[in-house]
Amino acid sequence: MAVYRETQMRKWIAWCVVLAGMLGGLTIAAQEPATPVFKSRSDIVQLHVNVFDNKSDAVPELTKDNFLIFEDGRNQEISFFSSEDVPVAVGLVIDNSSSMIAKGRLVVAGAMAFADSSHPEDELFTVHFNEHVRFGLPSGQPFTSSRPVLRSVLAGLRAGGQTALYDAVIEALDHVELSSEQKHVIVVLTDGDDNASQHTKDEMFDRAAESDAIVYTVATNEPRFGGKGDPGTLRKLAQIGGGEAYFPRSEADTVAAFTEIAENIRRGYSIGYIPTNTARDGGYRKIKVMVRAPGRRLTARCRDGYRAPSATSSQ
Repeated sequence: MAVYRETQMRKWIAWCVVLAGMLGGLTIAAQEPATPVFKSRSDIVQLHVNVFDNKSDAVPELTKDNFLIFEDGRNQEISFFSSEDVPVAVGLVIDNSSSMIAKGRLVVAGAMAFADSSHPEDELFTVHFNEHVRFGLPSGQPFTSSRPVLRSVLAGLRAGGQTALYDAVIEALDHVELSSEQKHVIVVLTDGDDNASQHTKDEMFDRAAESDAIVYTVATNEPRFGGKGDPGTLRKLAQIGGGEAYFPRSEADTVAAFTEIAENIRRGYSIGYIPTNTARDGGYRKIKVMVRAPGRRLTARCRDGYRAPSATSSQ
């Protein structure tokens, strides 16, 4: 009996040792940290580039080797390149002030020509402005790919009032960033005047410089008939945004301008690089894109720079 008890005691002790080891393992496992999550800050600068020949036609089918990127005069190594026709996020910023009372048909025709020439899955939205800035889509619907919905929004516009262009552009630049699409665009239809904004013209320009959105402008005034407006503002806004300013003289020209903008967006190139200048000083970096294609005279157009992050910006 004593032998039996001693044997049982040894088994019990052995079991306790095993159990303690198991519990210890569980305790250790519980105390081990979860798989480390490494946070990194992406410093890649992404450019949306259009290339034109000497006839001002957009040029597709170029390769990474055709491009040179310079930042503040220093050559940069291209780390990302794409020429795919992918969906983009587009905001149509439409002047709805008194100067547009007689141009309702022009607005609908131009905007729908743009939509019809765009990628079917583009995320679209509209911003309408007089002295107030309003989004055209219903609350809770930031974007749409539906052409009938877009047409309904445009057809319901009723012009009147003053002009808050600068506020509208800033609102659109803020809104387009809500999209998950990598390429962002806004198209501004107006005469360039502003008499009601809370923001200044320079604040609008600064916001456009900070944004990665391509900005196109389409003038609604007709200079040959004495139309007023501020063409200089429209040209500068488009230049800062890496787009182009259009000054159509008829409804047909306006439709052609919107169609060309949509086609240029689809034929553009996305190019990325990691800057050699890593200083987080909030400074403005000047960018120049060059195209090399033997025997062809090509011109690249994109935004002329970007603002570097500051030391206090979030990681």
